[in-house]
Amino acid sequence: MSNTIEKIKCLIIGSGPAGYTAAIYAARANMNPVLYQGMQPGGQLTTTNEVENFPGYVDGVTGPEMMIQLQEQAKRFGADIRDGWATKVDFSGDIHKVWINDSIELHCETVIISTGASAKYLGLPSEQHYLNMGGGVSACAVCDGFFYRNQDVVIVGAGDSACEEAHYLSKLCKKVTMLVRSEKFRASKIMEERVRKTENIEILMNHDTVEVLGDNNVVHAIKALNKTTGETIEIPATGFFVAIGHKPNTDIFKEYITLDETGYIVNTPGTSKTNVEGVFVAGDAADHVYRQAITAAGTGCMAALDAERYLASKE
Repeated sequence: MSNTIEKIKCLIIGSGPAGYTAAIYAARANMNPVLYQGMQPGGQLTTTNEVENFPGYVDGVTGPEMMIQLQEQAKRFGADIRDGWATKVDFSGDIHKVWINDSIELHCETVIISTGASAKYLGLPSEQHYLNMGGGVSACAVCDGFFYRNQDVVIVGAGDSACEEAHYLSKLCKKVTMLVRSEKFRASKIMEERVRKTENIEILMNHDTVEVLGDNNVVHAIKALNKTTGETIEIPATGFFVAIGHKPNTDIFKEYITLDETGYIVNTPGTSKTNVEGVFVAGDAADHVYRQAITAAGTGCMAALDAERYLASKE
């Protein structure tokens, strides 16, 4: 551990729309924010080729380009943007202690957690290839469904989120094939009934995804295994949506911050406040419902304003 301790008025852990927006607001409020970008600078949006539903971008924008712009905007107002990620925290006392890369110790008056959540994927090499290529694999139907209008797509999942996304896609796509990996849904009955009653959704129970097929650039079909019969089928599709859940990046906080049963940070309703005074949360680390860039940015604003008011109350 380093013998040097840095004192910080406002530390922002994690980047993405939430972290960068918090940095913009905090910098404009003369809070001298320091932001550590984490293991994926820019967050999940850096894996998104086209963003067309963020207000103000008439012609759309790529995810990486948007994150660069938000980062530069925060820097323009004086935010200190740094590489590195938080590896340990101690929120037991009045001073919030955070360690970066297991070596740099920070003592912070306020902390804004914007570490986000990571989409779960099947882990197939072909899935990861087309995900990285931006050629037809997605974990967000609301974000990317628009690009598959009047096309055939496949979605894998069995919970409420998977049913919601399948129903959403059914309004845009010609056909939605839903692969459920077991013999029953995990979703609520009402959500299961909704997809079962939707004419252009075909549900294949007890099917595993074997491979995402394509021409090395874009997806053409999904190879699936019927676990009951052992038969392998190919389903023509230009898009493959993975809806098997998200994992919030909150493990290092669980000793001090109240989390729900799935690991999302519990905030005071209508605010960004956590159970620890002076520690706030923004973005997908607390949001398991909307998970959109615009909502993340909004909570980043809330967190900075809440942190500013907290500091003012201590003066």
